[in-house]
Amino acid sequence: MEKQTFFAIGLMSGTSLDGLDICYSKFIKNDSIWTFEILKCKTLPYSTDWENRLKNAINLSSEKLLELNSEYGFYLGEKTKEFISNNKITELNLISSHGHTIFHQPKNKFTLQIGDGRAIKIKTNKTTIYDFRSQDVLLGGNGAPLVPIGDEILFSEYDACLNLGGFSNISLKRNEKRIAFDICPVNIILNNLANKLGKKYDKNGDFARNGTIDFHLLDQLNQLNFYQEKAPKSLGIEWINENVYPLIQDQKPEDLLATFTEHAAIQIAKVFNDYDIKNVLITGGGTYNSFLIEKIKAKTKTEINIPEKEIIEYKEALIFAFMGVLRLFNLNNVLSSATGSSVDHSSGLIAN
Repeated sequence: MEKQTFFAIGLMSGTSLDGLDICYSKFIKNDSIWTFEILKCKTLPYSTDWENRLKNAINLSSEKLLELNSEYGFYLGEKTKEFISNNKITELNLISSHGHTIFHQPKNKFTLQIGDGRAIKIKTNKTTIYDFRSQDVLLGGNGAPLVPIGDEILFSEYDACLNLGGFSNISLKRNEKRIAFDICPVNIILNNLANKLGKKYDKNGDFARNGTIDFHLLDQLNQLNFYQEKAPKSLGIEWINENVYPLIQDQKPEDLLATFTEHAAIQIAKVFNDYDIKNVLITGGGTYNSFLIEKIKAKTKTEINIPEKEIIEYKEALIFAFMGVLRLFNLNNVLSSATGSSVDHSSGLIAN
């Protein structure tokens, strides 16, 4: 079989609201082997207005949420069109958009990532694939994590891949199957606490490093029921609102940062140790939190690999671009062993 080459843009907006990640990549299929190259990438920080609108969308009426879904779709389309123009991109097979998660309740059979892909298609005139999670939830899965298909095919040299974003999630091979699950909240809490100290995030974990751990609170966090549940499992903002924020109201932000950083390190290292992971690739914005990484290293013998900046920051957007390529050819892009759905499947709506 001759070599096939595809060019795709992946769009990713995470729960920590760091901004919109745009990643333009080339994928080459040679027989059954896939390789990739990141060609151009950029993170566009949200304006204060967009950040607030996305953060508060969970409280909107259905009519206002539908309006925001369209408006955010056109925003994504406009930003992608500018990215294509600024980088003089001429070879492009598709745009693949994760959207921005507003609701995630797989047990109730729904999840919602806003940003209508048809609006992206209208703005860019490019085939756009979107809404990757809903089908999996309808098939009985968690609708997350989805990136394990990319870990399995593009990053198979590692025992496991850990993403430190709004939530930490991991994928690893067990009994010839790729399993994956959310571990605990990370940046969604740490950034919120750093905001109270006038910063967007806790740079290098410096606030946490100078705070004091509240061991009573730490114990309460570690006892939350989610940590006793078996994988596959996933987290959403609703879970945090119900279980975490009620516990962390009154203490000093520095002490809460110290405590929650310790909590995240304990939960992540526990997974490494429980699954006897030899080596792990760590990506996502939390990788830059050197204090958190130090804490994790101190609690495990797992070899920690931190890649180049482009992979740290754009691995998820890269994999969503790859998922779009797979979807275009109706190839499986969601693994039931990772999400808990009834079957592996090819997910995503296509606007063309």
